[in-house]
Amino acid sequence: MNFDYENICKFLYSEARCLDDQDFERWLGHYDKNVEFWMPSWDDDGDLTSNPRNEISLMYYENRDGLEDRVFRIQTERSGASSEPAPRTLHSISNIEVVDCSNHVCNVRFNWITKSFRYNTVDTYFGVSFVDLIINDAEDFLISRKKIVLKNDYIHHVVDIYHV
Repeated sequence: MNFDYENICKFLYSEARCLDDQDFERWLGHYDKNVEFWMPSWDDDGDLTSNPRNEISLMYYENRDGLEDRVFRIQTERSGASSEPAPRTLHSISNIEVVDCSNHVCNVRFNWITKSFRYNTVDTYFGVSFVDLIINDAEDFLISRKKIVLKNDYIHHVVDIYHV
């Protein structure tokens, strides 16, 4: 597999579909073990925080272990973090742009909108994501870094992985 535009789009659509289908195990398969998954927050001046280690973030996982733990909590009724009833989501991706590409890493930027339905309420989330894609030994893409910028940061409840 190479970093051609059609394959990149298919991969990104597949990741979004896994979230909509609540196929979290397959969703995790889109991520490298050393992935950095980060959603910075907006500060009081309207600027994004720039360092997840010493500033507030909406989400931050420094590797896939954190994502795996989050999926476990979503799927386990014993956890206070479980989401029952599970929200129904629809992810739309657009403006997929290959920013830079080498033999080893491809930097991609895309816009997204997610509609979420739960408790007879529809919420809309929208933003832009920046991902670094690598190719593993099986010739599949993996996300090695994902930065998610939530543009509508005034929200009514906790934002979770399936919202973005």
